[in-house]
Amino acid sequence: MVQIRAPDPTAGPPKAKHQNAGLALAARLPPLMNLARQIAASVMQGVHGRRRAGVGGTFWQFRHYSAGEAAHRIDWRRSGRDDRLYVREREWEAAHDIWLWADASPSMNFMSDLALESKGDRALILMFAIADLLVRGGERVGVLDVAPPRAARDIVERIGQELVETQPNSELPAGSALPQRARAILIGDFLSEAGEIIVTLNRLAARGARGHIIMIADPVEETFPFAGHSEFIDIDSGARLRAGKAENLQAIYQQRLMAHRERIQAHARALGWSVGVHRTDRPASQAVLALMAQITAGERE
Repeated sequence: MVQIRAPDPTAGPPKAKHQNAGLALAARLPPLMNLARQIAASVMQGVHGRRRAGVGGTFWQFRHYSAGEAAHRIDWRRSGRDDRLYVREREWEAAHDIWLWADASPSMNFMSDLALESKGDRALILMFAIADLLVRGGERVGVLDVAPPRAARDIVERIGQELVETQPNSELPAGSALPQRARAILIGDFLSEAGEIIVTLNRLAARGARGHIIMIADPVEETFPFAGHSEFIDIDSGARLRAGKAENLQAIYQQRLMAHRERIQAHARALGWSVGVHRTDRPASQAVLALMAQITAGERE
C-alpha cells in the first residue's frame, strides 16, 4: 500500500500556500504511484533488466572461448565435459547513476477533455514507473534538484515523499553539470524558450553526461482545434491573447511548434541525447516502453 505523509503543520511555520500545495500533492500521489507500479509491472514482462556480461561477481552464463582471449578466463571444469573450451561470464554489476526530473510548473496542470490525465500527472506517472523499472534493473536513481541517486526497493514511495517535502515547481531543472557516466531523463512539456532549454541541456551535459527527453503534450496542444472568438491564457505568466477567428492561427501555431521541437531535438542529438514526444491521450506505457528501448540501445553503443 502506498503511503505519503502530508506536511506536518506543527513542524515549523511554513507559509499557508506552500502547506496547502503540499497537502494537495500528497493527496494526488498515491493513485498515481499505484498506476505507475502497474505500468512498470506490465513493461517489466518485455524488459529483461541490465543482465549482461561484465565485471562482477555473479555468474551469468558460459560461452565458447574465442582465440586470443587470456587463458585464465577458461573454465576448465566446464570445458572438461566435452571437446570445447568455455569461458565463465559474470553479470555486470556496475550500476549507473540515473537522474530523473519532472516538470511541476503550473502549465503542467493543463488537461483537455481529450486527455487521460493532466500533463503534470502524466509526467509523475512516467517518472515513478521509470524509477521502479530502473531500480529493479540494478541502477541507482535520483531526482534532479531533490534527492541523490540510490538503489532502494521502495524508490517510488521515497521519491513521492521527497516531492511532497520539497515541492519543486520550476519549468527546467536547475542542477549543475552531471558526471560523465551519469544519465538524465527529463520529462515535461518543454514549452519554455528554446534558448533557455538549450542552455539547460548544455549545463547538464557539460562533462559528457547523456540523457533522454520526453516531451509531454496534451492532444489539443498539437491539433489546435479552436475556432471563433477565443482567449488563450499563459498559466505561468498570466499573459492573454484574444483571437477573433482562432482557426486562422492553426497553421502558423503548428509550424512554430514544430520548429521549436526541431530546434531542441537537433541540439539534443548533437549532445548524444534522445528526444521523444508523448501525448496524454495515449497510454503511459507507450512512453515507458519507448524510453526503455532507448536506454537499452544506448548501452549497446
